[in-house]
Amino acid sequence: MAHPALYRRFRKLLIANRGEIAVRVIKTARAMGIKTVAVYSEADRNAMHVALADEAVLLGPARARDSYLNIERLIAAARQTGAEAVHPGYGFLSENAEFAQACAEAGLVFVGPTPAMMTAMGSKSGSKALMEKAGVPLVPGYHGEAQDEAMLAKEADRIGFPVLVKASAGGGGRGMRVVNAAAELPAALTSAKREAKAAFGDDRMLIEKYVQNPRHIEVQIVGDSHGNLVSLFERECTLQRRHQKVVEEAPSPTLDAAQREAVCAAARRAAGAVNYVGAGTIEFVSDGKDVFFIEMNTRLQVEHPVTELITGVDLVEWQLRVAFGEKLPLKQDEIRLNGHAIEVRVYAENPAKNFMPSVGRITTWRLPEQSGGLRIDAGYCEGDAVSPYYDAMLAKMIAWAPTREAAIARLDRGLEETDVRGIVTNVAFLSALVTHPSVGANTIDTGFIERELQALTAASPAAGELELCAAVAAILADEQVKSAGEPVSPWRNSGWMPVGTRQRVFVFRDRAGGEPQTITLSYGDGGSTLVIAEHAWSFTQAASGRGGFDLVLDGLKSHVVAMVDGHELYLRTRNGRFDLHWIDPFGGEDEEQGGEDKIVAPLPGTVVALLAEVGETLEKGAPILTLEVMKMEQTLRAPFAGVLKAIKCKVGDIVQEGVELAEVEPSA
Repeated sequence: MAHPALYRRFRKLLIANRGEIAVRVIKTARAMGIKTVAVYSEADRNAMHVALADEAVLLGPARARDSYLNIERLIAAARQTGAEAVHPGYGFLSENAEFAQACAEAGLVFVGPTPAMMTAMGSKSGSKALMEKAGVPLVPGYHGEAQDEAMLAKEADRIGFPVLVKASAGGGGRGMRVVNAAAELPAALTSAKREAKAAFGDDRMLIEKYVQNPRHIEVQIVGDSHGNLVSLFERECTLQRRHQKVVEEAPSPTLDAAQREAVCAAARRAAGAVNYVGAGTIEFVSDGKDVFFIEMNTRLQVEHPVTELITGVDLVEWQLRVAFGEKLPLKQDEIRLNGHAIEVRVYAENPAKNFMPSVGRITTWRLPEQSGGLRIDAGYCEGDAVSPYYDAMLAKMIAWAPTREAAIARLDRGLEETDVRGIVTNVAFLSALVTHPSVGANTIDTGFIERELQALTAASPAAGELELCAAVAAILADEQVKSAGEPVSPWRNSGWMPVGTRQRVFVFRDRAGGEPQTITLSYGDGGSTLVIAEHAWSFTQAASGRGGFDLVLDGLKSHVVAMVDGHELYLRTRNGRFDLHWIDPFGGEDEEQGGEDKIVAPLPGTVVALLAEVGETLEKGAPILTLEVMKMEQTLRAPFAGVLKAIKCKVGDIVQEGVELAEVEPSA
C-alpha cells in the first residue's frame, strides 16, 4: 500500500504537459474547483492550453529537453505559482521516476504512481520478472541487463526470428524494430538505440519473439492508496502504423465474455504485484488464442476516452481523487459496460508522402458539433501554429453508440464533416480506414495498415462536374462577400441582366492531376446556367448555415463546403475533398519547377545519420541520410539512380525546412 502522506487534497494543479492532454486535464480540474497552472515553451506561447489555464509559466526554448523535459524548471514553475500538485499527462516525463521523486522531495503531490511503482513497472525488462512471479503470461524473450551486441545477437538466435527489438524504458513505438533475420539485427539495434536515447535518454534494449498476425489488447486499471484496485474493461488497439496506435476501441470486438474476464483478471494481478496506485494500462498481445503481457504504462493513455464513454467514468477525475487520498468511487462489481466506443487520432501529417509531418499555421479549423455520441478532444484551434518540435497529434475524435457498427458510422460522419486547412492532415486516410470492409468485419491484425497502405492512401478521385460547378459557385459567393461594402449595383449580380445574357469562362486545374477543365457561366434575365462541354445545368445557390452552401443543379440539391484563397480552392462535396487551382484567364502561369537532384530537409530536424558517401553510386530509393523530425526518424532517399555528388551537412546538425542537405547527379 502506498504511503498516505504522498496523497492529500490540493487546490492548485500544475499540468506538466501541452496540447490536447493539457486541455483535457484543465477542463476536469476546473469542473472540480481546482485552479490550474499551464507550462509552455517559446513555441507554445499562444497555445490553447496556455489560454485555458488560470496561470501559465514559460519554461524555455522550443526543444523539449529545454522545456517540457526539464525537471528543474517544472519544479520551479510549481513553486513560483504555489501549485500543490503536478499532473504529468502522457508522454514527456509522465513515466519518469526521477520526476515523480523530484515532485515528492519538493512537497508536491504527483498525480500518478509512486517512483518505486513507476520504476518497477516502467522498465519493460524488470516488469517481465514481476509478471512471471505473479503468474501473468509472457511472450518468450530476453530482458537481461547485458546489452553488448554479441549478447543481444545470441539471445535473438535463441528466441528465433522474427524478433521484436524495443526500448526498455519507453513506448509509443519509438525505439522499436521488427527484425526478420540475423543479418538485419545490427542495423536495427543501432537505429533503435539511437531513437530510444533521443526520446527517453536510455538506450537499453529488450528482445521478444515477434507474434505473427498479432492483436493488441489492453486493460485500463485504477488503484487507490487504500488497497483498492479495479479494472475498467479492455480496449483493442490493433490498428497501428509503425507500432503507433491509429484507432482504438472499447470493448474489444475480438474477445468473448469469458476471455474478457480472464484478461481483466490478469491485468489486476499485474497491477496488484506492485500494489499499484493511480491510473495505468496493462498491455497484452494476442495471437488469436492466448494473450501475453507486453508492458504496463504507468500513466493515463491517449485512448482513455473510449473507456470513459463505455463506463461513464471520468478517468482524470478519478486520478485527481486518488491523488487527494480518497477511495475509488466504485467497486469492481459496480462498474458497468455500456455500448461501444471508437477513437481515431487526427494528425498533422501527409499520408500520401509516407506520413511526413506537416507544420504551419491552421487557417481553417472546422470540426462537427459534439452531439449524438460524438466527442472531440482537441489541443488546437484556428490560427494556431503546428511546430516541428513535438508530436503531431492535433485532436482525437471519439464516437459512442449502442453497437460497434453504429459507432463506426457515427465516427465516419464526424470525419466527413471535418475541414482543417493550412496544414495537411490524415482525416481522409482515417475515413478510408474505419470504413474498410475488413475493419468492419474485424478481420485485422497489427500489420493491416501497412499491407493495405496503397489502398488507404489512394489519391482522391478527380474533380467531376459537381465539383467544377461548385467551384464557380464558390468564387461567385466569395466575390459577393468581398464587394459587400461597395455601393449596391445589379451589374455585380451574376444572375441579373436587364436584357439578354452574358458569359463568363472559368478554367480549373485539379491539384490531383489531369488536364485543365473549362466551365462556362451564362447569366441574364432568364437565370443562370453552367455549361461543361455540351452539358448544361440551371443552377442556384444559397447559404445553409452549416459552414457551406447548398448548390442546386437542375433541381438536385447538394451541400458543398468551399474555401477560396486567391486562386486556390478547397471543396468538400458528397464525392470527397478536392483542391483546385483557378487558372488566371489572362495567362502567365507556369507549372512549378523543381530541382529533384537536390535533397532538401522536408521539415526542421536534426541530422542523426549519414548513410552514403560522396562519390557512391546509388540506386533509386537508396538511403542517403536520416533526420529526426518530431521525435521520429525520417530517411531521405535518392530520387533517381545516380552518383552522390555532395553531402552538405554532418551528424548533429539542426537544419531548417528547405535547406539543401545533399545532391545527386543522375546516371548518364
